[in-house]
Amino acid sequence: MFKIPFKFILQKILGFENYLFAFSIFSISRLRLHLTDKAFIHFLQMLPENGNILDLGSNIGITAVPLAKRVSGGKIFCFEPIPMNVKTLRRITAHYHLANIEIFETALGEERGELTMVMPVIHHVRFQGFSHVVQKESDKEKGDLFTVPVERLDDVRELQFIPKIDAIKIDVENFEYYVFKGATEIIKRHKPILFCELWENEKRSLTINFLKNKFGYQVKVFEKNKLVEFTGQRASNFFFV
Repeated sequence: MFKIPFKFILQKILGFENYLFAFSIFSISRLRLHLTDKAFIHFLQMLPENGNILDLGSNIGITAVPLAKRVSGGKIFCFEPIPMNVKTLRRITAHYHLANIEIFETALGEERGELTMVMPVIHHVRFQGFSHVVQKESDKEKGDLFTVPVERLDDVRELQFIPKIDAIKIDVENFEYYVFKGATEIIKRHKPILFCELWENEKRSLTINFLKNKFGYQVKVFEKNKLVEFTGQRASNFFFV
């Protein structure tokens, strides 16, 4: 990751919108060269070329682009609520000439409505990748605030006509449990592969127990170039199969 002074300089010189675009291209290039996130690369390799994939928490397109290229005969359904991130996501999609991405400008949860999200600002540097739902009042003091719409994934009309959803990638900064609670019918009907980042706290335990007990998923992590059973080892990225 760039150090904070370097990020500050880039954001000042380029402007925040251009910085997001440049940072997205840089990060996508590193993924393409397999320089980062080997667990995500393994997830990509599990996907069928004609698959339908949900990218929940698409941010600025760093995962959406490789997903769309992998499933060139399928479609990526991207969900991202932060307006600045959405603008970059659309710009990145056009830059890579990807016609198989559909973007939904909404957050996801277990109930429809609105919620407040924050994009952290640290030493005058915005960190779009850590944008998250405000779950405690102290979060409101730490960055730029956004009021965004929330949908249940089960209520998204466009997804109800898809014969098969093959996989879900989700990275919503400690809100995964609530998103899955609003997606029970989709998970039950399609049994997709799930790839998600889970923070090491009580929400991780809730999410794991929910997916194991309600749907019968096995919990795996990526170690030494293969998936192994999760038995409590240090991990942030999880596969549910």
